[in-house]
Amino acid sequence: MPLPTTPNTVWPPPHLEIPHADMDMWRAWYSGDPNHLAAVYGGVAAYTRNGTAREFFDVDRRRATTGELRMFWGQDPSPGQQAAKLHVPIASDIAEVSANLLWSDVPQVTVDVDSTDKATAKSTQAQIGRYLDDRGHAKMREAAEMAAGLSNVYLRAVWDTSLRPRPWTDVLQPEAVVPTWRWGALAEAIVWRELVPLKDGEVWRLLEYHVPGMIEYGVYRGDVGTIGQRMELDDHPDTEYLAARTDSLGRQATGIDRLLITHMPNILPNRAWDGVPHTAPLGRSDYAGIEQTMDALDEVWTSWLRDLRLGKAMVVVPQSMLDTDGPGAGGTYDLDREVRVALNMLDDGGKDAITQIQFKIRVEEHEATAKALRRQILSSAGYSAQSFGEEGSVAVTATEVAARKEESLSTRGTKILYQRPALVDHLTTMMMIDVRHCKAKGVDPAAELTVSWPQAVQPDPESVARTLSLLDTAGAISTFMKVKMREPSWDDTEVWEEVQRIREDQRQTAAPAGDPFNTGGGEELNDEDDTDDDTPEAGADEGQDEAEEEEGGGSRGLAAA
Repeated sequence: MPLPTTPNTVWPPPHLEIPHADMDMWRAWYSGDPNHLAAVYGGVAAYTRNGTAREFFDVDRRRATTGELRMFWGQDPSPGQQAAKLHVPIASDIAEVSANLLWSDVPQVTVDVDSTDKATAKSTQAQIGRYLDDRGHAKMREAAEMAAGLSNVYLRAVWDTSLRPRPWTDVLQPEAVVPTWRWGALAEAIVWRELVPLKDGEVWRLLEYHVPGMIEYGVYRGDVGTIGQRMELDDHPDTEYLAARTDSLGRQATGIDRLLITHMPNILPNRAWDGVPHTAPLGRSDYAGIEQTMDALDEVWTSWLRDLRLGKAMVVVPQSMLDTDGPGAGGTYDLDREVRVALNMLDDGGKDAITQIQFKIRVEEHEATAKALRRQILSSAGYSAQSFGEEGSVAVTATEVAARKEESLSTRGTKILYQRPALVDHLTTMMMIDVRHCKAKGVDPAAELTVSWPQAVQPDPESVARTLSLLDTAGAISTFMKVKMREPSWDDTEVWEEVQRIREDQRQTAAPAGDPFNTGGGEELNDEDDTDDDTPEAGADEGQDEAEEEEGGGSRGLAAA
């Protein structure tokens, strides 16, 4: 969709109100802010009070049947009591573990040598490695964590040679982009953000309309619900710099015949928005469907701490035992006083006796319930408890670790299916920008790229060494494959170089000629007999006999051989 032309245009667009409401709910769990959770489920900005969502989904009936209207975070505290709800940040842990599984190491990006010449392929691959340096690696990990929590993100390729010599990655949150889909692919996009208001009650927005080859900028002054009047770029101090790089219509040619924005979903399909128009490609959050279970975990955790507060020991004493402070001044009871005078009462166990109150703290019940809920949350999100440090200590071998983390590794493999094409498209766009605007040399944007993620669980070096030794003893493996198994991330060129080094070392340490047992060239091991013994050196007679046999026709030499 192009930039708005009428001041009363509703912004953000109404067709995104439902996914944005769910993203706001997932953001509350992702951030772990108790105030945000209370606002989502019971405050003024509650999701269930969203008019558009109610009209489309008939929310009052749909949510009531699933129990969302009775969420723990939607309940107001009792009158006269302070809010004492506690939050377990398991949602943020899930997003963090997901990003670590995907981007703890940089994936290997190789250039297909069939798509370009070898020299250009080598220089292109080296430049791609610079895109994925520490800063680029950190940005991609940030994008993966955000996508796990909010269902999807956008990657924007940007450049400014006054800041960096090559383009870099900018991560856009899903609510900041209004996408236009064509056959399930991103065809156009509007990136928007709010600017600092110049007057109270005003809402200034900057919109960027991205199409292949061009960006159109628009600054609008409106209010909370509408876009308002379009202004000049230099009317706001935060957008004055754009006036110098655009034409009279606020347009800037990119010189790149493709979008500068790449969409990266978390995982598909999206079950939450089935039937909602223009939402199928957006992706699915790891939290979709487990919100109530996470809410129940917070309720159990809060109840546990409530038992601890109520379990504090209390002592009830009769009024006659209080030390008076004078008429009208009340009385006190010193708990640290060791000697007291016994009261003259007929019944020592009567109503004037001291009573101790100690409520039971249900530790085992709360702990078992919390563990069961936590396991269910992780399993429903697609992760193994072992990935979160549960189920005992880490296994000894890599095979056992992989077995315990099988569910997490399966989820990782599924997410790679969606992140690999997004990464390839984004890197291709960056190469085009690098050549067009940063004057990169030896970079071929048309080269085909292959991305391979490293193994999530690295094999045990000792286990690999034993396997290689057994295969070598059986004569069932070559030196090339031994090096390949030892270093799976190496390409064929690096493997062959290592093979040559191994063979060179073997030639240097080979046994001397005439010394098949490598005894040091026939020198005697006993130094005392070295000077006095006139015995010929080992192998001397054999060599003389062989020479004589060769002179005599070599018949004996042939038989000996």
